[in-house]
Amino acid sequence: MAALNRLHWSTLGESSEGLENAWASAWEVSVDRGASPALPPRDTDLWAISASGTEPPTSLLRLMSEVSALPILLLQAPGAPALSPMALAAWGRLGSVRWGLLNSEIPQGGLRPLNSAPVPFTATQALALGLVGFSPAMAAVVGRARAAAATRATVLLSGESGSGKEVIARAIHQLSEDREQPFVAVHCGAIPENLVESELFGYNKGAFTDARKDTPGKFREANGGTLFLDEVGTMPLSAQVRLLRVLQEREVQPLGGGPPVKVDVRVVVATNSDLWGKVQDGSFREDLFYRLDVVPIQMPPLRSRREEVPFLAQHFLNRKAREHGLYPKALHPSVDPLLMSMPWPGNVRQLENAIERAVILAGSRPVLTRQDFTFLMDRIPEGEILVEEAFQRSSQGQGTEAPSAETLGTSGSEAGSYLDIPPDGLDLNHVVSEVERNLMLQSLAITRGNKKRAAELLGLKRTTFLEKMKRLELEEEGAEVTDGDSDL
Repeated sequence: MAALNRLHWSTLGESSEGLENAWASAWEVSVDRGASPALPPRDTDLWAISASGTEPPTSLLRLMSEVSALPILLLQAPGAPALSPMALAAWGRLGSVRWGLLNSEIPQGGLRPLNSAPVPFTATQALALGLVGFSPAMAAVVGRARAAAATRATVLLSGESGSGKEVIARAIHQLSEDREQPFVAVHCGAIPENLVESELFGYNKGAFTDARKDTPGKFREANGGTLFLDEVGTMPLSAQVRLLRVLQEREVQPLGGGPPVKVDVRVVVATNSDLWGKVQDGSFREDLFYRLDVVPIQMPPLRSRREEVPFLAQHFLNRKAREHGLYPKALHPSVDPLLMSMPWPGNVRQLENAIERAVILAGSRPVLTRQDFTFLMDRIPEGEILVEEAFQRSSQGQGTEAPSAETLGTSGSEAGSYLDIPPDGLDLNHVVSEVERNLMLQSLAITRGNKKRAAELLGLKRTTFLEKMKRLELEEEGAEVTDGDSDL
């Protein structure tokens, strides 16, 4: 008798109604009844999924990097509410899919696997992982991170200081099946050289003078989860030998003797130095390097993904205002080209600190302008990009000159003193309407289309602001603005 093909059914917490028994004549059926799906067995020929939600759950999307080529049958109960076109599209992006009804009719095979790219993250899902903005360079990083997360392979993150290596390490952990297990981060350079081994591998009582009790060490603390070793290149040679053994044998030998302890840990290491160069000069073991260099991920510096700078800046602006208990602030559009033209030797960390400084020193002013970031220009190394020239080119391309902080803070009476009445008079209502129109458009530009914040910037109620938009026929020009007050 020929072996049956394997059908794996993820019910996502819904009832199977015993249908797996009706299908058993044509399929070898396995059922995963959890609300969060598990990976199908490797010999699965068809993956059935109960599609009752408006969109695939995040836990399901995490699995797609490993099984995106597997044929998928999406099952919906008869009489269930029809899914919207957006929901259908969201489920359809899982890979090679078709729809079917949840009944006794036996599912049919024959759906051809699709070699497709992993399902991209939505903005909300990316933000939950600490990722803001998706440049092509970062998309490649995330692709490798998703592939690594589906395995227990060791990951080597390389890149400049502040480029986001720990963020990616945490994302790998969150994308894995072990996300509920511990994530333990260790900065190797912050531990005194004589304490590195005891911190990582643990020790037994009496192993040395101050060892008053048994201590498990970081490897055993991270058992079942992920251990992140930052600046692994600073680790002394003696500790490198013990780390190599842990990676080879998957067991830890505590200081002070005793039997070795088995550990099941995903190891992610990071370095901002040339680790291969350290191998060449003898300060890093070559055999350990090859053990670590299983899934290498090179983090791009911020200056090579400048298109992400405005999104990161806005993200940090909102976060820092909340952290310091300040009223939400806005970035004037003229700040974007300034920040994008910076070399950012400190990468994302430097940008975050710059935004925090500007937020704090701006006081009660609701809008941050270029003047709030002049301190950055004092630190540009000679020969780097000239920020001022870059900004001027950008301003000329836009055809507008950004107002200064002083201009933005000018009161209405002071602004009126710059307007002279011509000899033949003027239409006051028309002039007032034009000034009102320009200020409203400027407030919408500053707040990136958020009507609520734009109204607050002009000291108006939101309803009054909307009425003025309608009266001044700004509805069409403001068609893409938002009503809410989301962070991004």
